[in-house]
This record gives sequence, C-alpha cells and structure tokens, in this order.
Amino acid sequence: QVQLVESGGGLVQAGGSLRVSCAVSGSIFSIRDMGWYRQAPGKQRELVALITSGGNTNYADSVKGRFTISRDNAKNTIYLQMNSLKPEDTSVYYCNVALKVLVAAPYVDYWGQGTQVTVSS
Repeated sequence: QVQLVESGGGLVQAGGSLRVSCAVSGSIFSIRDMGWYRQAPGKQRELVALITSGGNTNYADSVKGRFTISRDNAKNTIYLQMNSLKPEDTSVYYCNVALKVLVAAPYVDYWGQGTQVTVSS
C-alpha cells in the first residue's frame, strides 16, 4: 500500500516563505515524475511544478522565479520551497507521484491528501 503524507502548509504574510513536503512510503519499486498541484475554491486544479526522475523541472508561469521544487530520492520525498508568496498563491497544495509497485507493473498516479497554504495581504 502506498501513502503520500504532506506537511508544511500554513498561514504566512505576503512576501513570506513556506516549504511544503511530501513523503512517499509503502511498497515502491520505482518513482518517475513527482509534482505539486494546487486548487483554490471554485477553480480547477492546476500544475504548480514538476520534477522528473532525472531532475528536470517545469514550473507554471505564475510561480517561476519564486518557487523551487526538489526531491530526495533516498527518502522518497518531494519538496516545494515557496518564496515571495502572494495572496493569489492561497490554495490547497497536493503532491502527485507517478510510481510503480512492481517491476512489471505500469506507472500509476498517486495523490497526497492536500495541505492548505494561506497567504494574507
């Protein structure tokens, strides 16, 4: 059974910083892409940042230069460092991981439970 446990959300003033983490545990053979998504009330879930198994990264235009995604493969953990936060960054942040549990199994997407990030003006 695979579990994704997120931590690090909270309330911060505009211009401040937060780091969210997502630890993946369970029966894991291989992890491919890892990413962070966010969803604000009344809006669709959107990609924030993605990091491949090779370390290549991709960011939404709205967070480029402010957010940094990273991963620790030894710990099966993904991080999102968020700097210069803006009120419009307020959302529930979800981690997403593509992994396989067996060598012959396909890659499957797993989601974290979400962590609230609130930026006050």
